[in-house]
Amino acid sequence: MDIHEDLIEQTIRFHGHSCPGLAIGIRAAEVALRDVGRADDEEILAVVETDMCGVDAIQFLTGCTFGKGNLIHLDYGKNAFTFYRRRDGKAIRIVTRPGIMGRPDGTIVSLRKKEAAGGNLSSAEKARLRRAIDDQTRYIMEAVPEELFDINPVSEPAPKKARIMESVPCEGCGENVMESRTRRFMGETLCIPCFETREQRW
Repeated sequence: MDIHEDLIEQTIRFHGHSCPGLAIGIRAAEVALRDVGRADDEEILAVVETDMCGVDAIQFLTGCTFGKGNLIHLDYGKNAFTFYRRRDGKAIRIVTRPGIMGRPDGTIVSLRKKEAAGGNLSSAEKARLRRAIDDQTRYIMEAVPEELFDINPVSEPAPKKARIMESVPCEGCGENVMESRTRRFMGETLCIPCFETREQRW
């Protein structure tokens, strides 16, 4: 593990708890820091294909954030993370290998399914689930990155830098909205929520 223990503890505090998903993000960030570096400003870009816990670790450790515009979320539901270094075009895609989440015996998955279906877990099952989560997290934090991830170079260029666009008032609600996010409907310039509300009426 190339990330100092203090920084890992800060990441856990930032996220709110330790879990396998956060551990995946910590380890993916470790690979990104090793292979493309840290973003002091916008020179490193992260494209994340999930909204799970690990994205918090990626923001905290790599310096890629939504606010700076160098963290892009694609809602694909994959534990996959692509990092681009703008100055020389170097890019890598880090994908969690099948079977990593939920190993070794599927306890986490089966008990989470029971919970999701409205079933109450017994005290023994809760303790078993907690142990399984702790074991899973420990495994992820101790494994070599290449055991956890498929890590491959990316040849496509990085997405363009975020641009600051003009804001215009929505003719539906009156709130300002970035010009590039407006929709036109029946001659009006609308924000997305107002557009969707009016479109549903037709």
